[in-house]
Amino acid sequence: LVGTVAGVGLDTNLSFDADNVASRDIIDRQTPNSELCFAAGASAMVFDERIFVSLNPFNVYVAQPEVKPGCVLRRSNWSILETRELVTKEQELQCKKNLNTFAFVGDLEKAPEVSCVYHSEDAENQFMQDPRTAALGDGYQPRRSRDFK
Repeated sequence: LVGTVAGVGLDTNLSFDADNVASRDIIDRQTPNSELCFAAGASAMVFDERIFVSLNPFNVYVAQPEVKPGCVLRRSNWSILETRELVTKEQELQCKKNLNTFAFVGDLEKAPEVSCVYHSEDAENQFMQDPRTAALGDGYQPRRSRDFK
């Protein structure tokens, strides 16, 4: 997670070039099948990242994330994937069983990457709600000095 944030921070510049993912409008325009996505779900930034963990010695290595435009479908619109035979009934049942939905990267007509994804309401931006309730980093919140008596 730290690598993703650092990678995005290092890779993003403040420019309004169409190649820079700097606004919702740019993301919406870059999403494959953008009109369909807008009507049936939501455009999204997709982060493909590799994490390598060595055990002897123990080390963690994080590759630069690859950011791609994608689309998250509302559950009521899975028929889009069904009619194109991009998901099987078994995949649908598994995804539905866990209250998930489907998302895709790439053009639906040209072999897209389809994934069952989990919607985490816990991941909402705490700074938009109440930043005092956000767990920072590993969740450890140091006590104030007056608590150490």
